[in-house]
Amino acid sequence: MCIRDRLKQDMVKTYELRTKDEKALVEELGKLKAELAKARIGKVSAAATQVKASKIKVLRKDIARLLTIINEKRRDASALAFKKKKYKPLDQRAKATRAFRRKLTPFQKSRKTLRTLKRLNSNPLRKFALEAQIQDFFTIQYLSLIHI
Repeated sequence: MCIRDRLKQDMVKTYELRTKDEKALVEELGKLKAELAKARIGKVSAAATQVKASKIKVLRKDIARLLTIINEKRRDASALAFKKKKYKPLDQRAKATRAFRRKLTPFQKSRKTLRTLKRLNSNPLRKFALEAQIQDFFTIQYLSLIHI
């Protein structure tokens, strides 16, 4: 069995971590951090038990893996809590583009200033109708424009 295989056995398996609850994950995180601290001290002091750099690397990767899963669980719990709410935290909103996020809502687009409302009310759109006479199937003769 080579060194790489031995180190892979020591690695924390992601599928196993996903089955645990957050409290157990935090406890395991504390253990891994303590083990990493011991490994670093052992490397500096060059104690009788030689600590290899590869072991430190595996511990760091395990801690990163554990933190990733803790963050995923917290994000999922937060998503469930805010699922039916009107406002969501920034990290749960749709990313989209900067311009799209700053775009006016339909309500804001339809708003009109007081001056525009007065102008529209004092000068409403005029309605007209055409008076036409159909001579045959292909010919229409327009007689006049009628103001309604």
